[in-house]
Amino acid sequence: MDSRILRLSLSKAIRAMADLVMPRICVVCGRDLLLVENHICTECEAELPLTHFSRQRDNPMAEAFNSMIQREIEAGEEGFEPFSYATALIYYSGSSAYKNIPRELKYGRNFSEGRYFAKMLGRELASSALFADVDVIVPVPLHWVRRWKRGYNQAEVIAKSVAREMGGISVQRGLVKRVRYTKTQTKLHKSKRYSNVENAFKAKRCSPAPKHILLVDDVFTTGSTLCACERALRKVFPAETRISVATLAFVKE
Repeated sequence: MDSRILRLSLSKAIRAMADLVMPRICVVCGRDLLLVENHICTECEAELPLTHFSRQRDNPMAEAFNSMIQREIEAGEEGFEPFSYATALIYYSGSSAYKNIPRELKYGRNFSEGRYFAKMLGRELASSALFADVDVIVPVPLHWVRRWKRGYNQAEVIAKSVAREMGGISVQRGLVKRVRYTKTQTKLHKSKRYSNVENAFKAKRCSPAPKHILLVDDVFTTGSTLCACERALRKVFPAETRISVATLAFVKE
């Protein structure tokens, strides 16, 4: 028997035994998964609320993000900035069970599940002409206190899997630092979110300057956190550098 077939058969046997002890369940509907399924059942995966934003230059997420940047420019900052591309894997709704996809990673420490869906996002980005020239990926940082309490940064988990699917693009965790501890955004009204993270980030230069930076986070709600990171990067990189964003989920209002 071919060694590869033997390894595959052994892997399936081990998974089957593990399922008897601790059944794997669908992250969306909660039913037991079949051997050939991973993290999500076939029925729920077929109904994934995909955004397909990676194929569209102008989409609701890009419009929201670029509008925030434009307001910053009109408030006193000068200079040309390239259009920021924006994409998310799925739509997020508090009333939908698909909200469990980003939540399981952020609150449930389910790294395997997070990587699975991050790879999906990465494959979409890898096949998109809009993101073909991305040369640096930056995960949105946590303040060191929050990272210490949680033990990890979910944005880093996503960024690393996305980078691998995009051909091994450099992930630069230290390019942006969170210099101010802030309240968690999830508990704030959207009108308070921008002021909460204003001047909360600081970026450092690197040489040569990237052509296209991709900021990565778990969920795009108002875009305030990502915009604050973008403003920090914009202070240290030339106008020609494009700064785009990608997340697992986009909150559809």
